[in-house]
Amino acid sequence: GSSCVCEPGYRMVSSNGGFSVTCEKCPENMSGVTQDGWDCITCPKGLTSEGNCKCPNNEILVERSIDGILLNEALCIHCNGSEQSFSASDASGNRCVRCEKTFIQVSKSCDCNSPNILTGGLCFLAHEGLPPKGVATVRFAQLGITLTSAWFLKNLQSSAFACWLYSNLTACQALGNMCVMNMNSLSSSSTDACGLFQYIFVSTARVGIVHSIPYWRHNLPWLYYGDQPGLASQVLEKNHFPTTFSFKGKDKDVKLQFIAASFDAAGNFIKWQSLEGGILQLCPDTQTKLNAAFAFGTTYQQSCKISVSKILLDFANPVFYDLFLEYNGDNGQQHLWAVPVLNLNLQYNEKFVNQGSNMNNWLLTRRFFLVDALSGKENDLGKPPRVIRIASKITVSIRLVSHTQRGTIYPPVITVAYTDVLIQNPETQSVMVSFAVSYEMNQSEAQIQTDVALGVLSGLAVLWSLLKTAGWKRRTGSSIIDLQTVFKFLLFYAGDLANVFFIITVGTGIYWLVFFKAQQFVSVLLPLPSQEEDFVTYIACAFTLKALQFLHLLFSQLTIDIFFIDWERPKGKVLKAVEGEGVIKSAAAPVSIWRTYFIANEWNEIQTVRKINPLFQVLAVLFFLEVVGFSNLALMDASSSLTRSSESYVAPWSRILRFGVSAALWVAIAILQVIFFAVFYERFVEDKISQFVDLCCVSNISVFLLSHTCFGHYIHGRSVHGHADTNMEEMNMNLKREAENLCSQRGLLPNTDGQTFQISISRKMRLHYDWIHETLTRKRGPARLLNSSASSFEQSTRAYNAMNKFLSSFIDHVHKEMDYIVKDKLLLERILGMEFMEPIDKSIFYNDEGHSFSDVLYYGNETTLLIFDILFFSVVDLASQSFVLAAILTYLQQEIFRFIRNTLGQKNLASKTLVDQRFLI
Repeated sequence: GSSCVCEPGYRMVSSNGGFSVTCEKCPENMSGVTQDGWDCITCPKGLTSEGNCKCPNNEILVERSIDGILLNEALCIHCNGSEQSFSASDASGNRCVRCEKTFIQVSKSCDCNSPNILTGGLCFLAHEGLPPKGVATVRFAQLGITLTSAWFLKNLQSSAFACWLYSNLTACQALGNMCVMNMNSLSSSSTDACGLFQYIFVSTARVGIVHSIPYWRHNLPWLYYGDQPGLASQVLEKNHFPTTFSFKGKDKDVKLQFIAASFDAAGNFIKWQSLEGGILQLCPDTQTKLNAAFAFGTTYQQSCKISVSKILLDFANPVFYDLFLEYNGDNGQQHLWAVPVLNLNLQYNEKFVNQGSNMNNWLLTRRFFLVDALSGKENDLGKPPRVIRIASKITVSIRLVSHTQRGTIYPPVITVAYTDVLIQNPETQSVMVSFAVSYEMNQSEAQIQTDVALGVLSGLAVLWSLLKTAGWKRRTGSSIIDLQTVFKFLLFYAGDLANVFFIITVGTGIYWLVFFKAQQFVSVLLPLPSQEEDFVTYIACAFTLKALQFLHLLFSQLTIDIFFIDWERPKGKVLKAVEGEGVIKSAAAPVSIWRTYFIANEWNEIQTVRKINPLFQVLAVLFFLEVVGFSNLALMDASSSLTRSSESYVAPWSRILRFGVSAALWVAIAILQVIFFAVFYERFVEDKISQFVDLCCVSNISVFLLSHTCFGHYIHGRSVHGHADTNMEEMNMNLKREAENLCSQRGLLPNTDGQTFQISISRKMRLHYDWIHETLTRKRGPARLLNSSASSFEQSTRAYNAMNKFLSSFIDHVHKEMDYIVKDKLLLERILGMEFMEPIDKSIFYNDEGHSFSDVLYYGNETTLLIFDILFFSVVDLASQSFVLAAILTYLQQEIFRFIRNTLGQKNLASKTLVDQRFLI
């Protein structure tokens, strides 16, 4: 379409290229045009469709004399096929050449007359023993199409005859290639390409084998490893590859030297080619990244979508490969190891299925191709193919020998999956192709160890949950096993089982991180993505169960009973007008409520205080992962470097390593934060929990809270000075006296400093508490305390005063029928987190040296919160493969739950203590 030509019957007069052409019609007596198009000539034996002279078969066209003078009439000269010359016209019909040697051998002439057999341009003598007539069909199983291939029609029979009769190397290679194009199909009743190849393979057993390999006949290509059941497992696992590999030391960064012998479709050897050049990678990429495919230990993955038109343009002629792995022997001599091929599209008999992990059912082959756009051509080889076959998925698998300590591997295997494409519109059609190099080892032992650990720890978790449930039953004052008890046990078990899954997954992640990245001689390889599914399932289970435990914890903290006991007593009396009577009477001076409001606000503030700074935790983890480069440790390569060059190939992520790196950073940074806050910050800057206890004592207010029906905590805040509602001067004087030990100690018991207690109250005490509290919650009130005509506010105020009076008198041992004792907890009680003694007649106050009342706050549940944050971060990261998104969402969920805890906790505080919510800021 870029230049003009003269029409048939016209000769060219002038031409300057392009459209500048002058033509002239030839006269009637010289209607033909010469081959070069510049002259007219007489054609005695007719014209072609292009207007040139034509000659019969075995004759050549002569238009000029030997000195170049144009003849008036073209000549058709017969090529002499007699014994003296054995000549015949060449393919273009321009000159006589020596005819094909099989014609001469069979007929002593250039004719192949019956009964001789002419096929594929070759002549064969008809006699018994010739391979059977081949079936020139190709089956495309994915499309359900079987078509007659023009290439097979032309070359199948001739290649089989030439291979069998003459041991012609090229013909044998061509026959083998046609078998490979037919997906190595083989059936006892079929005489397709593979049937003919197998016929010749069996018939030539006498000619010997190559390199002592029984499947490789002299003059024949090596296509199969044999069809004995179980042979594949022997080939792939009986012998180890005779060299070792390491990640560190002088032999690090070793590349696997794969080389391929390449052949064209006609069976001609092309050349040896190294796979480092990217010859098997159909996707375009930089040479540096293509060369990284075979760096030992680096998992390589490449995939893209390629248009069918580009495939037809770049791979018009198929190239066939026999793959080898090069290595050095003990004497330094180079050797080649044949790499077997697992063709997933193999069309063999029912005994062999190249799917799944059972090697006994595999049939290994040797030769493969990337694109076959030849066998799918029907009728005419000059026309586009109807169907093409593409190697859409190629995977080179390197498997580590179990229990090796020196980096020994099994022979590699290359797995090929083909896709059949029916050509309809090549410009719009496309195919997804991929190339991968994977490293794997037998993970069954690791899986067994994981299952054993999971089973043992899960059993221990059941026992621990039963102990928790027993302790909960003791603290609720109930001994009946009911549905609530079972439900509580399941909640406890959910939290403990989440810890089990967390321990196993973190241990697994750190194990693979340390042992894979730090090893010198290769002894372990990472699990494949398909082998990580159980690990991801464990993480999902851990997150789900931990979320359930976290919500249970949140609900428990939002429903605690709490009351602030005000020890302040009225100082003096004031005159007060009696409403409705018009008289003035003296009454006790009111006690200020501001101290109670102040303590309530401080309690409200410490509800979500944690042992770490959550924002700093998230930012620090993200900094180390993305800025410092710890995320690079999660790549499936042997490098332990924290940096990667932008030009170099970046291996795919390992989900196990991503979790291991991120979880290790979370735990390490959290531990450092806890140490910093416990050793430095809380000691020298601010300890809000201890300060709250001090503030209660200064404010002359105690905190009585119940986390269970009959169990809770008590903070003794009774001032040693008798009162706290005073001016600044007296307050400072009181603090000075206390600092100089001029007054009694703050403890509940005389001459002690113990201010915080775990309390186990009797059933009678709890019933009395509930009886008063019912009025406090405005449900109903005792008639002796409440006036039915009084407002609800007055009722609540009276109920508050009644509760304050009752609890203060309870602490002062006024109620002998509801008295209490103070004792230390046994060591085993502290370890198990439960109480052995049941408070039947008297309540029990257990001395507490660690501010255990923080159990009803975020502060005392840091482990649960931290594990929940880690698992939330990991689940988001595994789903999105983005540490940044995981960090953002983790911080958002922290803030959301902190807001919920603060808001609902504030409502519960106002409801249980009668502190007006408007004063909680």
